[in-house]
Amino acid sequence: MNNLLWSPSEKQVSEANITAFIRFVNEKYGKNFNSYSELYDWSITDIPDFWATMWEFCGIRFSKPYFQVVDNLDNMLEAKWFAGAKLNFAKNLLRYRDDQTALIFKSEALEPVRITYTQLYDRVARLARSLRDMGIKTGDRVAGFMPNMIETVIAMLATTSIGAIWSSCSPDFGIKGVLDRFGQIGPRVLFTANGYYYNGKAHDSLTRIPGVLKDISSIQKVVVVPYTEEKPNISHVPNSVYFDNFISKESGLEIEFEQLPFDHPLYIMYSSGTTGIPKCIMHSAGGTLMQHLKELLLHTNLKREDKMFYFTTCGWMMWNWLVSSLAVGATILLFDGSPFYPDSGTLFKLAQDEKITVFGTSAKYLAAVEKNGIKPGREYDLSNLRAFLSTGSPLSIESFEFVYKDIKKDLRLSSISGGTDIISCFALGNPIGSVYAGELQCRGLGMKVEAFDLNGKHVFNQKGELVCTAPFPSQPIGFWDDPDQKKYKSAYFDVYDNVWHHGDYIEINDKTGGVVIYGRSDATLNPGGVRIGTAEIYRQVETLPEVLDSLVVGQEWDNDVRVVLYVKLAESVELTDELMKKIKTVIRVNTTPRHVPAKIVSIKDIPYTISGKKVELAVRNLIHGQPVLNKDALANPEALEYYKDIPELQN
Repeated sequence: MNNLLWSPSEKQVSEANITAFIRFVNEKYGKNFNSYSELYDWSITDIPDFWATMWEFCGIRFSKPYFQVVDNLDNMLEAKWFAGAKLNFAKNLLRYRDDQTALIFKSEALEPVRITYTQLYDRVARLARSLRDMGIKTGDRVAGFMPNMIETVIAMLATTSIGAIWSSCSPDFGIKGVLDRFGQIGPRVLFTANGYYYNGKAHDSLTRIPGVLKDISSIQKVVVVPYTEEKPNISHVPNSVYFDNFISKESGLEIEFEQLPFDHPLYIMYSSGTTGIPKCIMHSAGGTLMQHLKELLLHTNLKREDKMFYFTTCGWMMWNWLVSSLAVGATILLFDGSPFYPDSGTLFKLAQDEKITVFGTSAKYLAAVEKNGIKPGREYDLSNLRAFLSTGSPLSIESFEFVYKDIKKDLRLSSISGGTDIISCFALGNPIGSVYAGELQCRGLGMKVEAFDLNGKHVFNQKGELVCTAPFPSQPIGFWDDPDQKKYKSAYFDVYDNVWHHGDYIEINDKTGGVVIYGRSDATLNPGGVRIGTAEIYRQVETLPEVLDSLVVGQEWDNDVRVVLYVKLAESVELTDELMKKIKTVIRVNTTPRHVPAKIVSIKDIPYTISGKKVELAVRNLIHGQPVLNKDALANPEALEYYKDIPELQN
């Protein structure tokens, strides 16, 4: 078992939302649960009762009650949730109308902007009126090519209040990346800012918009938010209007929340698109709402008085997850810019200045902070911080230990893991449980997550495929333009019959209930037929001061697979025989001889997706002479050039 790093105090346990939920379940069903494991077992055994209790505990706002929690529970593809219910997603997020701060927006270049829940409601009402006036109706698509700013949240809420479908991507996408996404779904309105800030520079967004409009004829209106300039020139953008000129001038408007079925489409999200055109994943209003409230209230322990921050762009599902915090009435911090500008402590300074209580980021960011020698706990006042979340890729044991050594000792560190596919998590935090180095604290309530071995059998304490063997409300309602569900079925149900196959490689600890993620199973290495997760190698290599970053792929060679390790080295460091020996030794000593790479190659850059994930599959395709179909999904597509025709891999 890994090191115990933190346990909640009696006070923290007694005041946790999940403790109140356990009491609620005990009273309602005559149970005597005292632990998370008992609650979890019940949640995956009595699935309808669990979700019915969540509905009640979360105070879901609805106009018509459901008559059945779930039917077809034995069929993951056919299960239908909360039949008969009518509700509106935006109404549930706008349940508070008072003077508490709802949103704080901080960018690299500007002072923080704040709006209250009352002001948020008013602006959503006015924008919804304008959208209705131009004929936007239930089922229409509205797209956001926006930074993570207040107007983006307002646009999403106005869109979904009508029952139209919101879809967004990050403004750093190139034209092809935008067309690959929005071009498939035919939006009628496009919201964009004139630009965004990154690394001390203003970057223009408007130059790309005419090219987007040329190829997406469905867009009737482009609503431009002036951001990096006070009055940007929009004359070259057809059918464009400034946000302030588009939003209704009427005051005191009440929002007409369209009442819709539980499984009405809410969001269209996109797969990373690194191996082909992105899949357009449709998520339901009810499923998203229920799952997010469960995760925010019970797993994150979010309360009305909290200040919640997640470092994300609007193209990552963590943005959607973060914004759902409005339903809890918390204050949300939005950030646009580089987390390393003007220095590596930027986000921790934000935590100090705004008294953030729940701080979320990526594993990549944490590793970089440690590499840069920052000691946030010494350099900033983080006395308000009580929970720290990490996702995007596996968080190493060293990063776990770094958080407790150099950020804060009395802190619940919840590494969480799920995906765009489910717009939520399979494994995440447990406010009444302990934190062990390298482990996600628990499997999510109501999520029947298992690790399957090569024979498709559930195993504990050994590596296996992450699967989910029972339906859950935030399964996609399908893919866009996939009427027979062929693409949807092949994405998740081709490997096992009636079992969701997620494509992650995990281990479930039967003693702690924790989960270890080893990375994508489709990037799993198989030298000599032994399965190895790439995260196991990254964890060792990236402890070395000489190595800034790394990438591991399997190269087919001599009727087997050999492990190839690419290393991006620190400035003025060369890949000598001595350094190669050091790298191999640290891997061999801390893992197994099978993990030791057959080839180590010095490389100038490591390719990442825009949401911060290493791009192993594209590199694997390149070295096998296969095409990389969608470079626009990458944050740094030029990095792929370094991987072509490398002499060391020819022998």
